[in-house]
Amino acid sequence: MTAPRSAPGIVDAHHHVWDLSARDQDWITGPELAPLRRNFTLTDLEPEARAAGVAATVLVQTVTVSEETPEFLTLAACSDLVAGVVGWTDLTAPDVADALARLRACFGGEYLVGIRHQVQQEPDPRWLVRPDVLRGLAAVAEVGLVYDLVVKPHQLPAAAEAAARLPELTFVLDHLGKPPVAAGALHPWAEDVRWLAALPNTVCKLSGLVTEADWVFGTTEDLGPYADTVLDAFGPGRLMFGSDWPVCRLAASYADVVSTAQELTARLDPAERHEVFAGTAMRTYGLTVAGSPAAQEAPCA
Repeated sequence: MTAPRSAPGIVDAHHHVWDLSARDQDWITGPELAPLRRNFTLTDLEPEARAAGVAATVLVQTVTVSEETPEFLTLAACSDLVAGVVGWTDLTAPDVADALARLRACFGGEYLVGIRHQVQQEPDPRWLVRPDVLRGLAAVAEVGLVYDLVVKPHQLPAAAEAAARLPELTFVLDHLGKPPVAAGALHPWAEDVRWLAALPNTVCKLSGLVTEADWVFGTTEDLGPYADTVLDAFGPGRLMFGSDWPVCRLAASYADVVSTAQELTARLDPAERHEVFAGTAMRTYGLTVAGSPAAQEAPCA
């Protein structure tokens, strides 16, 4: 990965885009998610992000379809905003190492910083420690990528076990492991998050909280115990901000998500806040903010 540089603004370490004319987002079902059943593009995101002081972002996969990641890499190469892509490949495939090499060889392949799989949809709570999955995760580590964990609370113990078995791989916990904020429950989520955080090769995203809470969202009071738990467990040097745009729009605007995260981290000193809002993401994903030569030379009309 490219050596990190200091960020001149906020790094949004987690957002999505999709085009329903290219492929369906089959997870967008039911009336509650209906506002998401439209196209969301970087053109939609950029004004909101820039207005909130965001200098760079990480674009994260949404579906387990192999064609999506090369498309995202092209978007990154043609964007002044996207500094990295967390993509998808089948970790259980016998040729996973070759698949990762093909992604790195794609146009924009230098923007590939991590891999993610929708573990939250896997019925087996121990999917992450299956031998074929551990083999795939080891291949991710071998090519210098990180692995984003999108799991539900009951899958956190397996996530910790996988991280313990693969100390050479950095695991990034998305959305705090989706704690039951709406139910007001801290346990056993808090204990399992601390178990994961005790491993030095783990990082956490301060993301997705507003949609785990009651969607009629107006205060940070209910979110504070969850943010405090991960701040204390991981520390600012292993915590990074992510908007989870456009999913966050179900509960809050982009600006409100940023201001909420800033309020939740108000007890930190300026250096610690820099870590949460830029430093951790830059270091973990090896990001650069300025456009690369590939971006400047690409036929991105």
